[in-house]
Amino acid sequence: MSKQIWKPGTILYPVPVVMVSCGDMEHSNIITVAWTGTVNTDPAMTYISVRPSRYSYDIIKNTGEFVINVTTEELARATDWCGVRSGRDFDKFKEMHLTKEKAAHLNCPVIGESPINIECKVKDIIHLGTHDMFLGEVVGCMADTAFMDESGKFDFAASKPICYSHGEYYGLGKYFGKFGWTVAKKRKQKKENKKK
Repeated sequence: MSKQIWKPGTILYPVPVVMVSCGDMEHSNIITVAWTGTVNTDPAMTYISVRPSRYSYDIIKNTGEFVINVTTEELARATDWCGVRSGRDFDKFKEMHLTKEKAAHLNCPVIGESPINIECKVKDIIHLGTHDMFLGEVVGCMADTAFMDESGKFDFAASKPICYSHGEYYGLGKYFGKFGWTVAKKRKQKKENKKK
């Protein structure tokens, strides 16, 4: 295999793409973020990285809270539009016909059309360079019951989430198996061999 040597860069793709809502029920904004992810399980923690020049930056810094709203194929246009337009110039909820709903644990609104809303309180702001990382503790989650299966489990695939890969948006691809599938098969074979 032949490889080129590149300069250092953030080329870990695909990544989640989310719409982050901030502010309050009267004065709010939505920022599209691809630099986000899980940090810790207990307590549940996540992060978003935002340029200090972005309109939402000061809102999140001053209120100390934000909501990560999972995006879907149905929300793809709104996701992109909210990422290229500024809240200084537009009411993004209004322009994209998104429903502003009250969060369960914050003053910040959630996006009603999003199947999952992750409510976060800012625990720390880490200055990194082009972006600052808002480290958030998850204080609550809201899930759309339309995507719950018979057992009460949320069906992420059915909600048709999208991701971001080097400037482009994609839906989910081919299913390969669930976590642990590589050893689960071996365990099953071992059990069958013991029975023989």
